[in-house]
Amino acid sequence: MPADKKNKPHYNGHRQRLKDRFRKGGVDAVAEYELLELLLYSAIPRRDVKPLAKELINHFGSFSEVISAPAKRLSEISGIGDAVITNLKLVEAAAQKLALGKIMDQPILSNWQALVDYCQIQLGHQKNEQFRVLFLDRKNRLIADEKQQEGTIDHTPVYPREVIKRALELHATAIILVHNHPSGDPTPSRDDVEMTKRIEDAGNQLGVMLHDHLIISKSGQTSLKTMGLI
Repeated sequence: MPADKKNKPHYNGHRQRLKDRFRKGGVDAVAEYELLELLLYSAIPRRDVKPLAKELINHFGSFSEVISAPAKRLSEISGIGDAVITNLKLVEAAAQKLALGKIMDQPILSNWQALVDYCQIQLGHQKNEQFRVLFLDRKNRLIADEKQQEGTIDHTPVYPREVIKRALELHATAIILVHNHPSGDPTPSRDDVEMTKRIEDAGNQLGVMLHDHLIISKSGQTSLKTMGLI
């Protein structure tokens, strides 16, 4: 056997076969851990990353959970350094930017599924509650998405006057409220419904329409409008 072939790491052939399979068949041609392997190659070029990819999937539960995991939690896994964390966070940021690009400056009400997908990417795997407001212009085009508050695992303080004040500052004529339930259950609580009513009432007094309030979890979404609560 030629010396150069003898000295090649055993995983080189596996890497090339995996890359070829992905190029030919796309994401459906690879398992979740294999997709993660492909991401790890550039960060860890001189090591077999298959065991690490499987460990990450087993530890966090899925590819999306790995990508969205906080940097601190990722760093607790043996073999994960700054290069790997940077690669994973770049993928997360790219997914968020891609989803935002599909709805920014677009009529939201006629592109609803893209909006729901965007909210799911932004909030579906967050560990603490976030309350966000999507601000729309007269043609219901998205002009801003802003995080108003971030709280604990099950509570986020929201101030209706501040929400409407910000809408007026942006010259928004309509808003969509979005927040997440880290528990995984997107069912609205009594507080969620009452807070929504207060914001709706405050907006009505100043010409800012509330279109909906979406509650996001990693298992799905709930629309208060669809439930007849708005």
